[in-house]
Amino acid sequence: MATAYIALGANLGRPDQQVRDALERLSQTEGIGLQSCSPLYRSAPLGPADQPDYCNAVCAVETVLTPEALLAELLAQERLAGRVRNGDRWGPRLLDLDLLHVEGVKRETLWLKLPHPEIARRNFVLVPLADIAPALEIPGLGRVDELARDIGRDGLAPWTS
Repeated sequence: MATAYIALGANLGRPDQQVRDALERLSQTEGIGLQSCSPLYRSAPLGPADQPDYCNAVCAVETVLTPEALLAELLAQERLAGRVRNGDRWGPRLLDLDLLHVEGVKRETLWLKLPHPEIARRNFVLVPLADIAPALEIPGLGRVDELARDIGRDGLAPWTS
């Protein structure tokens, strides 16, 4: 078993419901046990400004899946939610699931980089991650609570429906 941390985001449809539905599907996936989830946050979109705000959260799971198999499952969950990956890197989406970190694992392949290379640059990831794992040490970067404090909360607010 390994503890993995997953970022969830959506800004199309009912974003908060998309995130909640994804959490429910993850909790029912064989080999994955949902351990905790942060509150939902609202954040401005990266990239094109003419899109709705995002609903973001981070969850921790216990899994027997390899990081590669877990990533494949996350991509399958995105497709199930209706996401079509068309190369639009920061465009609007029904669901975005990013594998942030797997404790004790470092990967640098074409398809998977762990820890996630953008983890320390995004407050909509670090603040929710600090809610559930403040003492988590990200190799080469530091403690999550310190990283979240340093990056701040600009543009981030609690999600209200």
